Amino acid sequence: ITPPLSWERTRELVDYREAVQRMESLVAAIAEGRAPEMVWLLEHPPLYTAGTSAPEHDLIDAGGLPVYRTGRGGRFTYHGPGQRVAYVMLDLSRRGRDVRAFVYELEQWLIDSLDELGVQGERRKDRVGVWVRQGGSSERDDKIAAIGVRVRRWVSYHGVSLNVDPALSRYGGIVPCGVSAHGVTSLRALGCPASMDDVDKSLKRNFAKVFGNA
Repeated sequence: ITPPLSWERTRELVDYREAVQRMESLVAAIAEGRAPEMVWLLEHPPLYTAGTSAPEHDLIDAGGLPVYRTGRGGRFTYHGPGQRVAYVMLDLSRRGRDVRAFVYELEQWLIDSLDELGVQGERRKDRVGVWVRQGGSSERDDKIAAIGVRVRRWVSYHGVSLNVDPALSRYGGIVPCGVSAHGVTSLRALGCPASMDDVDKSLKRNFAKVFGNA
């Protein structure tokens, strides 16, 4: 019998290195059947992280912020207060062992949650993450949610980040996710009044629709 999935929310800012260490411990426990699958909701202090395919030239100006090389997929991104980070630790060995399908499901989870909050998020074939059309234009998109995952022993970790009301100016220090032709936005910038609590409730409600066990 598979134990029910666990949800945890940490209200104080979580140091990035400590978060990664904890995730790695949880991944081992989940792989060995000693812990249930988990979704961990948190925020980080301001920092930049570089995924496994991040080139140095995508770091324009760190502006004094720490920069961490991390094992997740993807390129550079920013984390900071006002951004909901959801670390998703699921046992993919009983979910098809298909990482591409898992990323698609993470995108769907975000799109469904945003829709509930009154924001139309969309996929793009050539870019991972969730995007909104800028001013109704099909020429330029703004990214509202990023995805970067890693899988160890067929257990996922890292996950998604959704911009609720972070300091968007910080994205100017990097080429976000390697995409320079498009922008970055947040719920607040789009005029959506949703609070972090509202976002968390929507994420939890919509998780089961995609992954089947909240």
